[in-house]
Amino acid sequence: MGGNKKLTQVYMMPGMAANPSIFEHINLPKDEFDIHWLNWIIPKKNESLLGYAKRICEDIPKEPCVLIGVSFGGVLVQEMAKYLEVSRLIIISSVKHKEELPLKMKLARKTGVYKMIPTSLAGYLGELERFPVPPAAKKRARLYKQYLSVSNKHYLDWAIQEIICWDQAEAPQDIIHIHGDKDPVFPVKYINDAIVIPEGTHIMIINRYKWFNKHLPSLIRTGFCAE
Repeated sequence: MGGNKKLTQVYMMPGMAANPSIFEHINLPKDEFDIHWLNWIIPKKNESLLGYAKRICEDIPKEPCVLIGVSFGGVLVQEMAKYLEVSRLIIISSVKHKEELPLKMKLARKTGVYKMIPTSLAGYLGELERFPVPPAAKKRARLYKQYLSVSNKHYLDWAIQEIICWDQAEAPQDIIHIHGDKDPVFPVKYINDAIVIPEGTHIMIINRYKWFNKHLPSLIRTGFCAE
């Protein structure tokens, strides 16, 4: 008589310029969770991160949901949570407020040097495969080509400015933060109140997916890792 159990709606946002295929190995029990991959869209001219988040939310039904974001996607889902009824907010390889940004990003904000990053070259990352560079560089280029799909210069300029100039002063209540102790983008020494993954890097959503498949269901249900 109970009818079909309502599935928990889970929305996943990839990192800066990444396509949602970074979540391709994340498997949650299908009888309990309904996973939706989110994509980056091109920002409007002078659009704020909050305004951008509101536009992303337009396609999400107004019902309780789980938001999971990686890296800059983790920052974005915190802004999205201001417009949605969120039952669980989870960030991975990301930051919860501006004080967790590394010193070099804080300096870039203060000096404005981030405005000189040649984002127009982003579309040529894949071309490294054609040149006589070390195998490690070629492997890295193939990963970039596989998982990074947004090379639009306006988007990249906007995204870099928004992460470096993000002004959130305090972490959202009950946020769950998962972070690797070998993350070179957001070093763990600046991170507080996180579940720290030994040997986890900035791309651990890709190469440590088994950990996430084991623990995400329990984290979503209870806020704690499975034993």
